[in-house]
Amino acid sequence: MQWYLVAALLTVLTSSQGILTTLSQSNGKYKYDYATIPFLAELFKLSVSSFFLWKECRSSSPPRMTKEWRSVRLYLVPSVIYLIHNNVQFATLTYVDPSTYQIMGNLKIVTTGILFRLVLKRKLSNLQWMAIVLLAVGTTTSQVKGCGDAPCDSLFSAPLQGYMLGILSACLSALAGVYTEYLMKKNNDSLYWQNVQLYTFGVIFNMGWLIYGDFKAGFESGPWWQRLFNGYSITTWMVVFNLGSTGLLVSWLMKYSDNIVKVYSTSMAMLLTMVLSIYLFSVKATIQLFLGIIICIISLQMYFMPVHMLIELPQTLPVTSK
Repeated sequence: MQWYLVAALLTVLTSSQGILTTLSQSNGKYKYDYATIPFLAELFKLSVSSFFLWKECRSSSPPRMTKEWRSVRLYLVPSVIYLIHNNVQFATLTYVDPSTYQIMGNLKIVTTGILFRLVLKRKLSNLQWMAIVLLAVGTTTSQVKGCGDAPCDSLFSAPLQGYMLGILSACLSALAGVYTEYLMKKNNDSLYWQNVQLYTFGVIFNMGWLIYGDFKAGFESGPWWQRLFNGYSITTWMVVFNLGSTGLLVSWLMKYSDNIVKVYSTSMAMLLTMVLSIYLFSVKATIQLFLGIIICIISLQMYFMPVHMLIELPQTLPVTSK
């Protein structure tokens, strides 16, 4: 499967996440415990990966699997980073409004490029760096509201702690992605074996989060496993399937492509979501959105197209013999 087909499918799935999540609400509220969604998504990814690993093990050429604990324990790190990131995310939103947080979240585009260079030692050309910065500018432009929609002084007027936490959140998100790519490419182990390790820790940490929520609420609604499927509808299950499928595609990209492709896929998905929201939820279209889309398309062309197709290189004159 070509990476651009996976990236296109990832864009479609990611763009539908927010829409499906919104449709799963009833009168603007969730009838289900939304903390169960990541747990079931991790369980879905673990089940799918275990099935394909089982099929690989039954084949004539068994897959390569590194089972030493010193290797397995490395897969715990992304779960820890994401757990910290989720808490930082919550803390950030106590200081800044959602619009400001969304705009600051675009910093992860640039931080991913920086960590991509520092951690994975992958060199990017000057043109590619310009494309990454343009992508961040384009996504930010699409999210900025005009002065007629909200007070102009409400943007970037939060306490300093909010901006520091927002920057930390962007760095943690980029670090988790780059570290996952490092794990996927550090050896020739089976992708499904690597997924099993990654998602096993994901299931454990998400289960731990549900148990923590029970203790925090004093078990008012009973233990988490008794209300696991309470309020679930077909749309809710579609959210779980979507989130799980997205994670499996991301792991494929981490193994066979890279984080930059993932960043472009999620950025384009965000723009696609905003466009679809205009028709599905009667969201007002803005000039900033269309400018952002144009900038992101230019960035996409700059990053992935060969240099000779972007600029006209001077032709070398043939050497004449005397």
